[in-house]
Amino acid sequence: MFFYKYYIHLYGHSRKLPQTIWHCQYHIVWVLKYGFRILEGQVGYEVTNCIQAPSQQQHCKLIELNIQVDRAYLLVMIPPKVSVFSFV
Repeated sequence: MFFYKYYIHLYGHSRKLPQTIWHCQYHIVWVLKYGFRILEGQVGYEVTNCIQAPSQQQHCKLIELNIQVDRAYLLVMIPPKVSVFSFV
């Protein structure tokens, strides 16, 4: 019975492929070289668009995106068939 409850809990927050159930979340931080503070206003908006478009094309779910003036924090759910290196 415990396994069944665990399975239901896991399945609610995970994705399903034909043979597997997966839940792969990655916390990615992009930091600007030399700490330049330029990610505000129109530049920050453009960075947001440049991150969201490829993530949709690769079927990745962008859970959280936080753009600060000198870095970008992402929490992304990436399927197992897509490598983190190819996403970045």
